[in-house]
Amino acid sequence: MALRGVRVVELAGLAPAPLCGMILADFGAQVVRVDRTPRSAVATDVQGRGKRSLALDLKRAPGAAVLRRLCCGADVLIEPFRHGVMEKLGLGPEVLLQENPRLIYARLTGFGQTGKYAKSAGHDINYLALSGVLSKLGRKNENPYAPINLLADFAGGGVMCAMGIITALYERTKSGKGQVIDASMVEGVAYLSSFLWKSQNLGLWNRPRGENLLDSGAPFYETYKTADGKFMAVGAIEPQFYEQLIKGLGLDSDKLPGQLSFSDWPEMKKKFASIFAQKTQAEWCSIFDGTDACVTPVLSFDDVASHQHNKQRSSFIKNDQEETSPRPAPLLSRTPAVPSFERDPFIGEHTEEILLEYGFTKQEITELYSEKVIEVSKPKANL
Repeated sequence: MALRGVRVVELAGLAPAPLCGMILADFGAQVVRVDRTPRSAVATDVQGRGKRSLALDLKRAPGAAVLRRLCCGADVLIEPFRHGVMEKLGLGPEVLLQENPRLIYARLTGFGQTGKYAKSAGHDINYLALSGVLSKLGRKNENPYAPINLLADFAGGGVMCAMGIITALYERTKSGKGQVIDASMVEGVAYLSSFLWKSQNLGLWNRPRGENLLDSGAPFYETYKTADGKFMAVGAIEPQFYEQLIKGLGLDSDKLPGQLSFSDWPEMKKKFASIFAQKTQAEWCSIFDGTDACVTPVLSFDDVASHQHNKQRSSFIKNDQEETSPRPAPLLSRTPAVPSFERDPFIGEHTEEILLEYGFTKQEITELYSEKVIEVSKPKANL
């Protein structure tokens, strides 16, 4: 795989950092997740695919010393804490990079390492708000709304951080030096919205929220309920695609207002809605599949893996626990990702084997265990 041989240490955190680590693991990196102790702590990482777990008490000096040794042998550290936390532990980048100048030190936070909010708590909706993107999301005459926590946490956070890590790893092949990545979810989701910024002069966003072409204002870019309570998604923007939509709905375009007649959009929405409500989702699929009307079913998680297109591409996989999840993307032709099919690791499951790999002796491991600096998922393990 593309990242084979890359050693990653991921400090356990919430949603974005685990995704970042999972992406690297899916594409071949050896990812060690450093979990908190005591072991009674609840595992919050549901994106542990392909990772191994080491349980370590970072708040104690011997635990911090263990992490320093791990980072001496690692290529990447993923750190998800608020500004200043690692410095208090004596694990800031100035320390770790001095000991390992090749280390990529990725700091993934909501607000970034500097600025007024650097030490403030926040969640996806807050980062989305501060980026400006939230102001664009929502229907006409409604409050802005955050679409789950996908945009800032995962796209602007986990994915952007992974991209930064890959970029820094590539640069290191030329310079031989590591560096610090300041991955802010506010800036990540703002960067993700570059099209919104750069298309403002095109007139796409001149109208109030929820009344524009791509924000649920247009009748031809919308979702509609079907007779069986399911939904169809319509994205017939271009005139030739719109014509096929009209044809599939059994309408005559000569008897309808122009596609871009804004004042008629509300009435056209009602008309489209009443027509879509007359047939089931399956019936609409039989009409629109194979056309360029840009009409597709809104699939539930229960249905998505069995849809013919997704089945043909093996877009979803099952692990050995029969849990379904998306296959890693994008597909590489020569060195594709090969995700692990094993269950996610228990906290501390691989503590001993990881420490041995990173050069710790059996005696050192025994001492760390007796001092409760480390923990293992099976206390009766041969220590």
